[in-house]
Amino acid sequence: MPTRIMVVDDTQEILELFREILTDEGFEVLLYSYGIQDMSEVERAKPDLIILDHIMGGEAVGWQMLQKLKMRRSTANIPVVVCTAAVKAVQEMEGYLKAKGVGLVLKPFDIEDLLEAVALALRNREQAST
Repeated sequence: MPTRIMVVDDTQEILELFREILTDEGFEVLLYSYGIQDMSEVERAKPDLIILDHIMGGEAVGWQMLQKLKMRRSTANIPVVVCTAAVKAVQEMEGYLKAKGVGLVLKPFDIEDLLEAVALALRNREQAST
């Protein structure tokens, strides 16, 4: 069964780019163009990893979703990679992200940097579960 990656970003072109890159690498990709407010939707999808934009629709929806994910027992251990162009906002919360084991890729991103962040997050998840 392929590794399932959930991508949450409000830009359709970015979602299609993620689908192409990650599918070519053998991942199963689930795309969402909105921040997921109901965490039961994440529980049903059972992603192995979530790639999350920080700003959606001009608001920090991704940040809110990240906090909800990390506060729920059922989703707290799903690795997350934040992929955003909001450099200043992310720099301010870099300590929190590192403490929670959240990866970071800044837009515009290099494909190799993205794949490296995904591989690292998945490796860290495997090590944490053993």
